[in-house]
This record gives sequence, C-alpha cells and structure tokens, in this order.
Amino acid sequence: MTIRVLIADDHAVVRQGLRIFLECDPDLETVGEATNGSDALRLARELRPDLVLMDLIMPGLDGIEATALLRQELPDVEVLTLTCMASDDYLFAAMQAGAIGYLLKTTQAPALCQAIKAAAAGQIQLSPEAAARLLEGNGTPKGRETLTEREKDILRFLAKGCSNKAIARALDIGVQTVKSHVAHVLNKLGVSSRTQAVLRAMQAGLVPGVGLASASRLAAEAPAGSGQSIRGTKGA
Repeated sequence: MTIRVLIADDHAVVRQGLRIFLECDPDLETVGEATNGSDALRLARELRPDLVLMDLIMPGLDGIEATALLRQELPDVEVLTLTCMASDDYLFAAMQAGAIGYLLKTTQAPALCQAIKAAAAGQIQLSPEAAARLLEGNGTPKGRETLTEREKDILRFLAKGCSNKAIARALDIGVQTVKSHVAHVLNKLGVSSRTQAVLRAMQAGLVPGVGLASASRLAAEAPAGSGQSIRGTKGA
C-alpha cells in the first residue's frame, strides 16, 4: 500500500530534492508541498496524507506549532520532523508537540525513505543525535518497580506505535481507560510524551527496542558516495 506524504519546507530546493528522492521509491507518493505551517495544516485537511514531513523553521506558523495543531485535529496523520536544528530546545519541543520522530537533514536518502515507512506505521524514528539527547534528558530510569502489569502491557503497545484505539481493541478495554493508563505510565516514568516514555522504557529494559531507528542505519544507511542527503540546503 502506497504511503502518501505531504512535504512542508519553506525552501523550494529542499522540497524539490525530497520529491525526487521519494519518487524513486514505489511505496511512497508525494501528494503535496507546503511552504509553511499554515499551508501544511490546510493541505493536510484537504489531502489527508499518511505522513507530513515537517521542517521546523518556517515563516508564519512554524513546524512545531503546526505539528501540535495537526496532531490535535488529525491524529491519524503522523508527523516526522526533518530539520537542520540539532538543539535540545527544538528536539524536545517537536517531540512534545506530537512528532513521531526527529531526523536531521544529514540523513541519507535511502534511510529517509525507510524512516518514512516506519513512521507511517507508527514506529518512532530518531536520528542518533536525537535519541542520545532524549535519553540523556530523561536521566536515570525510574519506575521499573512501580508500573503495574497492565501499564507494562500499555507501554509495550506504545513501543509498537499503537494508537489508543488499537490498544483498546487489543486489550478489550475502553479508549478512556487506555488514556488513563497512558497518563499513569507517563507520570510514573517522569516524562511528558509517549516517545520519551518508550525511550525511558527501552533504557530501563522494560520493552525491547521496537520501532526505534538504529543509529547506524540512519547515520550511514548508504556507503559513502552511494546516496544523497539533504545536507547543504538552507533552512531548518
């Protein structure tokens, strides 16, 4: 099944390059291009893509604000951040806004396509730098002894990228009950987002590393000279 992608970046050369990369993969289809966060929201409403590839620094409504609004309004549409910004402030803001992942524009084209497919399936995708910073920001894992068995079940489903509805169906419980369990898990692990919860759980050994893009794959999926990256273009 083809994954429908909306590209949001204020630089035409970046959008053109991304479209060319994606067109080389038969499983991916670029359905639209947005030049800022407002355009991304409007086009997402119209086109209902599977995933928005979101830049951060754009005129008007930026990528972080657009991500938060899009995830609230269209929760079935995943948002994958693709940026030049490697700072903690942008990383944590994007993940807290609801992005499924955070990649840098140094990512090789084959690895980017693979990450888009995984993110569209609900799997967390992080550049090696982003994964390291999130783990460092989480500090020493705690809560291993305080999670109930049900909460551990919920955490395992979160690691697989399952939505609240999917978890409710799998466990034969109500969606509101799932939301309550998720809130308890976040509180006990001392984090503010599902992504951070999964990272914390992986670090603590509570769940296997399901859905987390491996550092070696994203950093060097293609051998030197065998692929292209987005590096070298302006913008974030």
